[in-house]
Amino acid sequence: MASITIRNLEDDVKARLRLRAAEHQRSMEEEARIILRETVTDEKIGPRDLVKFIRERFAPLGGVELEIPPRSLEARVAGLLLSRQHVRDRHKRCF
Repeated sequence: MASITIRNLEDDVKARLRLRAAEHQRSMEEEARIILRETVTDEKIGPRDLVKFIRERFAPLGGVELEIPPRSLEARVAGLLLSRQHVRDRHKRCF
């Protein structure tokens, strides 16, 4: 196994690492190893990779085309009225 030395580590970072290690009932060294391992591994799915992961997972199943029904006249009128009310509310807040 390899080892590394981290120089010039801020005191608050070390204190937070100590607290995090204590919460997980580990040594600071073990906690640092786990943090590094999780950070550099490709297997972990982060928020930025979630969409990519979902697409890759379901791509073999094929896509689905959904038919979007036309909006009714009532829905269009309701949408127009809501957007007008929104504009009025924003105007009132500005003055």
